[in-house]
Amino acid sequence: MAVVATDMTRTAVVVGASSGIGRALASELADAGYEVGLAARRLSKLESLGADLPTKSYVARMDVSDPDEARDRMDRLADAMDGVDLVVLSAGVGHENRELAWEPERDTVDVNVRGFAALATWSMEHFESRGGGHLVGISSVAEFFGNPVAPAYNASKAFVSRYLDGLRSRAVASEADITVTDVIPGFVDTEMAIGETFWMASPETAAEQIHAAIRAERNRVYVTRRWRLVALLVRLLPEFVTRRAFD
Repeated sequence: MAVVATDMTRTAVVVGASSGIGRALASELADAGYEVGLAARRLSKLESLGADLPTKSYVARMDVSDPDEARDRMDRLADAMDGVDLVVLSAGVGHENRELAWEPERDTVDVNVRGFAALATWSMEHFESRGGGHLVGISSVAEFFGNPVAPAYNASKAFVSRYLDGLRSRAVASEADITVTDVIPGFVDTEMAIGETFWMASPETAAEQIHAAIRAERNRVYVTRRWRLVALLVRLLPEFVTRRAFD
């Protein structure tokens, strides 16, 4: 069934579209009239999603832990789509690593830091060449405290938010028509979620709120909104209080 577009037809690439927030947001954007590029490691899931979308979709297998190859795939996607107006970087990994083994930490840094920076810089270069665009990065409330169980994950999310801050400042200083949005989710019911916890949002609810932030060209949005208060509280608490949560 055809869906009436609520936005002018634009193009978006969602990296990490095979599951979770990325998959829900790709559907949300397509329902709003965007033509969507779908990128992730699991090609079959992208093809299944693309077949269900109401607008034209483009599919690319992408492993962001290989940043040079990921940037090349973004070039190909952008060429196929005749340019991209919106890039959403939703790909990410997180490992519980109580033993502090090197491989899980390396994997987290490769994907959440190196891969993110590679595609964020690609996006800014692309938007600057086109005269404007919108970059959205998915961070986490985990950025506000250290985590002895998954230290690289929390640190990587702090990197994402501060990197987005830097790119936003760059856009402002150069007077570029580029919006940079930092999405800071709390608990969302995705494959990365461990067990049941409080205030667990569905990916669809998260996608709706992220899309609203995109339309409003927000610099920062908490998903769901109540997590803004939690983030403020965590920043005010002394370190020993947050550390006790993992005892």
